[in-house]
Amino acid sequence: MNVVREDVDALNAVLKVEIAPSDYEGKVKETLNKYRKTAKIPGFRPGHVPMGLVQKQYGRSVLSEELNKLVNDSLQNYIRDNKIEILGNPIPAKDGQFEGDFENPSDFAFKFEIGLAPTFEVPLSAKSKFTYNKVKVDKKLIDKQINDLRRRYGKLVSAEEVGETDMILAQFVELNADGSIKEGGILHSSTISMEFVEDKKVKKELTGKKIGDKVVVNPESVSKGGKDTAAMLGITEDALAATSDKFEMKITEIKAMELADLNTELFDKLFGEGEVKSEKELEERIKSDLSNMFVNDSDRVLTRDVYENLVEKTKISLPDTFLKRWIKLSNEKEISDEQIEKEYDGYAKGLKWQLIQGAIFKNNNIKLDNQEVMDFTKGLLVNNYAQYGMPAPEDKELTASAMHVLQNQEEAGRIYDMLAEQKLTTFFKETVKLSEKEVSYDDFVKLAQAK
Repeated sequence: MNVVREDVDALNAVLKVEIAPSDYEGKVKETLNKYRKTAKIPGFRPGHVPMGLVQKQYGRSVLSEELNKLVNDSLQNYIRDNKIEILGNPIPAKDGQFEGDFENPSDFAFKFEIGLAPTFEVPLSAKSKFTYNKVKVDKKLIDKQINDLRRRYGKLVSAEEVGETDMILAQFVELNADGSIKEGGILHSSTISMEFVEDKKVKKELTGKKIGDKVVVNPESVSKGGKDTAAMLGITEDALAATSDKFEMKITEIKAMELADLNTELFDKLFGEGEVKSEKELEERIKSDLSNMFVNDSDRVLTRDVYENLVEKTKISLPDTFLKRWIKLSNEKEISDEQIEKEYDGYAKGLKWQLIQGAIFKNNNIKLDNQEVMDFTKGLLVNNYAQYGMPAPEDKELTASAMHVLQNQEEAGRIYDMLAEQKLTTFFKETVKLSEKEVSYDDFVKLAQAK
């Protein structure tokens, strides 16, 4: 076997795999002998079928299979041994891919196109400047967090009239277009939370209402739509299309949230016995916890900004024509040229980032070793237990659980991506020049959702 490389340009090449009879004849003969021993052909006992008949019936498929193995092995070995960095996988050459005759086997040659990974420089150094946006943990934000905690540990009490954050138990009766009760229509009781009613007009109309009051509403205006509306009315989502958009909503009960008192009992529930002893200490603890929590969000925004900057400024050329053909040939489902053209820019952007990330890792000797991945996975599991208020198991059991998670290819890929991003973020923060900027929580949310 011989592989010949022909460079088309800096990003494209053709590999020609040349196969001589000596490369395949022995293996083909060996396989046909096995077929001869097991072949069941009328008129012949097993093991006594003439080789000529076996050759005629199975020869072409056996030869084809053996050539396919030889070609694949030759390509992989050549690419590996010559340290060729390729994009995608080799694909049959568009013109003149095959040379040879299966009816009279002799020399064969197969041509494949390959897309070459480009060479480039990542424009990132200590001179690179980025803004590191931090949430300003002010009194307003601290008070909101304390209020949320008081609500979480508060209790529902009966109220006389509806407030802006109360819960309403109401009976929904389906109406006709003229406002009369629909015969055989929906009659169902459900609970709604005023806090999540987004329609300002409806919210204003409900505020101040008392038990026994009736209001005509569109069910979607007091729910989140779709499944939520269907559940509120006690029907399936499919039945919504045939349901009226006018319902009489009769208030049968009103529940208000009575906030938990700011006392030692609440402090101990939140942070453990004796950790926080006063409202001032509570405010300081909340401020510290929020600041630590927002670091991860600030890191994500920074990493996104660096990503966008590098993808835009790094000069990378791709073998676009090759990649489009490779996408079409390698896709499990049939995909049109129009669809490829439509989605290619997004694919190319993702590929460029993979190349940039790979270059950063290689140039700065950043690695993901097995122990790091295992420790990171165990950390994720510990956090999951903590979210449910459960203690983490012993290390042996935790390790076994982590190994089980990593055996799932999709989960393992997600974890590797998370750890890689964490390492990149650390690298960015240690490498580039950061200008810290405090912004309000609302402005930070806008920044985070901007791209």
